Amino acid sequence: MVLPLTVNGAASKRDGAVSIARALRGAGHEAFFVGGCVRDLLRGETPDDYDIVTSARPEQVMAVFPRTYPVGAAFGVVLVREGEHAYEVAAYRKEADYEDGRHPSRVSFVGAREDVCRRDFTVNGLLMDPETGEIVDYVGGRADLEKGLIRTIGAPEERFAEDHLRMLRAVRFAANLGFRVEDAALAAIIHQADKILRVSAERVREELNRILAGPRPRRGMELLASSGLLSRLLPELVALRGVEQPSRFHPEGDVWEHTLRMLALMPAENLPGEEAERLAWAILFHDAGKTATRTEDETGIHFYGHVSKGVEIAAAVLKRLKFSREDGEVVLALVANHMRFMHVRQMRVHTLKKFLRLPDFHLHLILHRLDCLGSHGLLDNEAFCRERLGEMTGEDLHPSRLLTGDDLLALGFSPGPVFREILTMIEDAQLRGEIATPAEAHALVRRKFFPTAGAGGRG
Repeated sequence: MVLPLTVNGAASKRDGAVSIARALRGAGHEAFFVGGCVRDLLRGETPDDYDIVTSARPEQVMAVFPRTYPVGAAFGVVLVREGEHAYEVAAYRKEADYEDGRHPSRVSFVGAREDVCRRDFTVNGLLMDPETGEIVDYVGGRADLEKGLIRTIGAPEERFAEDHLRMLRAVRFAANLGFRVEDAALAAIIHQADKILRVSAERVREELNRILAGPRPRRGMELLASSGLLSRLLPELVALRGVEQPSRFHPEGDVWEHTLRMLALMPAENLPGEEAERLAWAILFHDAGKTATRTEDETGIHFYGHVSKGVEIAAAVLKRLKFSREDGEVVLALVANHMRFMHVRQMRVHTLKKFLRLPDFHLHLILHRLDCLGSHGLLDNEAFCRERLGEMTGEDLHPSRLLTGDDLLALGFSPGPVFREILTMIEDAQLRGEIATPAEAHALVRRKFFPTAGAGGRG
């Protein structure tokens, strides 16, 4: 089968990759597309990146191109700059002696077949002629692609022992592609699941993010659970299974099922990657505190304090997986505020405005909507918030400051906690519509802090 040179657009990136392969071939070397880009092209999708494999050694690659970076020359990998894009160009190689469950101790340069046979999964082991689109298949990857099967190249126990992260990658590929993990591979993951704890937190986090922000995050979580990886990486989520909830509000069942339903609904939001990841982690932990706080009496099932407990659990996990401070702040804010939507109709005006202007409030709204759709289905509080937002201007939510720190100094106050107290009091009065000018703000401060003083200030 010969594929067109461009699929669904993105011609410039592919043209650059073709140009690199053509230049290598012109210098007397073999060159093919390999890995995920071939898999995606065969599925009719546009690859994010193009990886090139070649018979040329790193020094030979660097001799062909003027702009190269030896990012992994010891392992045969050179980054080549072509136009606006950078491409990984890797020499055919064979790896051996993975002493740390990730890095090979020995690398030797080989031919195309041996290079393919050291890779992880058959669907990632296909070679494509960059100019004709013809496929070279040494491992049966074409058939597995058609069957929707994630199968290791060679014995799964060996492949996962070489690089333990491949167990998570198997789950990611199966979930995101809608494929099935081959039985022997799944059995090997179950057998070696403990080894995932040897992988760095950063690598684990990135794989989990790719699963959660992918097209089938529910399927990904189910595979993580059935493979035993979830109990090793996120035991806090395994504990959600069997935590029953009041059927009146949660006809869907326990907290685990509720969480899975929310994940299944998330891809329809079409959020950009970073926002999708943050929302997904908030979904995972918004009700995580229910395990520890569940009580039951004659009035029913209760989860008093589950929000604060959920924040505590989420904070520990985010720290364990070494999330950035920015990511952590957003996720924890989402978890901490998700129950406040219950009270929006009873909130005082200034309290509601402060709630509606929370950073990333669109994510708070989405989390609330998914929370409702994953349970009772009532969206009246979301509609109320959207209506209020539609009625308010930017000045309504973020009024211009009427007094500054210099003004407070002039009134005789010393810098310190009292500054924040006064400025918050003024802003709350603005949000309530009680004051609108600096003169009114001055008068408010005098009334509250100098009730017996004259008009001049502290007196």
